[in-house]
Amino acid sequence: MNPKLFWLLTAILLVLPHRAEAQQPTKVPRIGYLTAVSLSAQLLRIEAFRQGLRELDYVEGKNIVIEWRGADGIPNRLPALAAELVRLKVDIVVSGGPTVTRPVKEATTTIPIVMTFDNDPVGSGFVDSLAHPGGNITGLSTLAPDIGGKQLELLKEILPRLTRVVVLGTSTQAGNEQSLNEIELAARALKVQHQYLDVKDHKDIEAAFQAAHKGHADAVLVLISPVIFSERTEIADLAATNRLPAIFPWPEFVEDGLMSYGVRVTDLDRRAATYVDKILKGAKPSDLPVEQPTKFELVINLKTAKQIGITIPQRVLARADRVIR
Repeated sequence: MNPKLFWLLTAILLVLPHRAEAQQPTKVPRIGYLTAVSLSAQLLRIEAFRQGLRELDYVEGKNIVIEWRGADGIPNRLPALAAELVRLKVDIVVSGGPTVTRPVKEATTTIPIVMTFDNDPVGSGFVDSLAHPGGNITGLSTLAPDIGGKQLELLKEILPRLTRVVVLGTSTQAGNEQSLNEIELAARALKVQHQYLDVKDHKDIEAAFQAAHKGHADAVLVLISPVIFSERTEIADLAATNRLPAIFPWPEFVEDGLMSYGVRVTDLDRRAATYVDKILKGAKPSDLPVEQPTKFELVINLKTAKQIGITIPQRVLARADRVIR
């Protein structure tokens, strides 16, 4: 063989593997997003998560794939949906709340899990500590148990004669007991009697308002849980129909309700994208501290206030982040 031809062929053979390697498609990360309610009920939070991803240059369908799953307010569906995401071999599971995090935790000990929020990650057994999670779970916390007390104070501000309040919650929800303890302390200081009514499914809602009417309640304070969030429109409507001022934990309730005060949950969803980014770039969940909330918001619906016949004091309106007129 001609020596020149031999060296030419050798050079081609040496270059080809490198060129083939260079042309290998980049693996597109696959994220599982699981929520306890329907995806349609989570539109604001989902868009906040997408916004967070876009800010980090992730384009869904191009350089990241997201498997969206929702349990439609039926907690029994969550284990199967979590197992499905594990079978799909997603790179990360984003958990839409504490009710979701537990079945995902039971489904995998290896796939990183990013909590969009949890009332008490340590108490729930999801992490060893906020500073050092220690396992495959990290993310964000809504750990602010004094929120319930502040909500009660707001009710007292708009209703100076407030003496009886009904608290709606779900006993199986993580952090529920801690929130009730704070409400009890605030109620004692404000000289307000409170009655806790457990809402575990749809049928409990109307019964709760019947009990509120029978007990001559002056107002309603609503704690968060998947079943309560799924039924938020009915709860807000019943509160208005019964002319009961109600304070809710999230602004999604206030399109039909009176007011909300709590953690800005959409900000947590947006921040969850930063955890996804760090893990995809090699960080371990065990090394990423759990963030606590820093942004809270007060939203007031003056249309509902007019409907139920109350006037919101100007000093309260002045503190509102958003007023619906």
